[in-house]
Amino acid sequence: MLADPLVQADGSSPIPVNSGIGLRGPHTAEFLETKPKIAWVEVHSENYLALGGTAFEGLEQVRSQYPVSLHGVGLSLGSADPVDPGHLSRLKQLVDEIDPGLVSEHLSWGTIDGRHTNDLLPLPFNTEALDAVCNNIDAVQTSLGRTILLENISAYLKFTEAEMTEWEFLVQAARRSGAGILLDVNNIYVNAINHRFDAAEYLSAIPADLVGEIHLAGHSLQNFDGFEILIDTHDAPVCEAVWQLYENTLARLGPKPTLIEWDAKLPKLSGLLDEAARAEILLGSIRDRAA
Repeated sequence: MLADPLVQADGSSPIPVNSGIGLRGPHTAEFLETKPKIAWVEVHSENYLALGGTAFEGLEQVRSQYPVSLHGVGLSLGSADPVDPGHLSRLKQLVDEIDPGLVSEHLSWGTIDGRHTNDLLPLPFNTEALDAVCNNIDAVQTSLGRTILLENISAYLKFTEAEMTEWEFLVQAARRSGAGILLDVNNIYVNAINHRFDAAEYLSAIPADLVGEIHLAGHSLQNFDGFEILIDTHDAPVCEAVWQLYENTLARLGPKPTLIEWDAKLPKLSGLLDEAARAEILLGSIRDRAA
């Protein structure tokens, strides 16, 4: 039986139901020196697949003191091609070495016929794509010996071949494969604005029992020849509208491990911790209401 990503044998979460931060290389030395009071961290799996060098040694030190979640960007679960066996083998070695609380991957694609794009590309929300996704998820989960979480991505186009909504596709992929969901609230907001749907409708379709983690991040408004669009840039604080959507998400789903992502124009570590502290306050408020 595959390990459940949402609960452990004692009924607790494999990652603390608190706020955490995405730990990036420039912050690692300071993080290890100062040992901030943060409940957990998440790192990008692909940065550590070599299983050696200074970066990996830093991750091992972090893992000895904090729960760690591994978040992938390169499995290309939505590709019509099978998951690359070499990439999957290296990921399994990393998982075995680090023993993370959670393993997650984007519900997207980025490879075809052995060619790789440096992007997380959207899927046509139809049964053919769903079949391909579930086959690839099954291969990953079988190899790793555990279930994974699927993250909803920000997307800047839609396919005319869609047979269902994004949220219906996400839930069906999780239910059919036995995976959980990493719910990125910022991506919901970005897509809702860009594609003009109601974020509340999206949230209402997500079963609480499937969600093992939440992501929060910053985005930017960009102008392309007079056409304005939100881009999921991860280079700014979480905006007020996303904080409000996060609060609504917690009110509906209950407290969930929540990560602050910041990948470009990195602030000081203290700034990242301040964002996590705000998420922690909202998590505490939801717990107080339930008490």
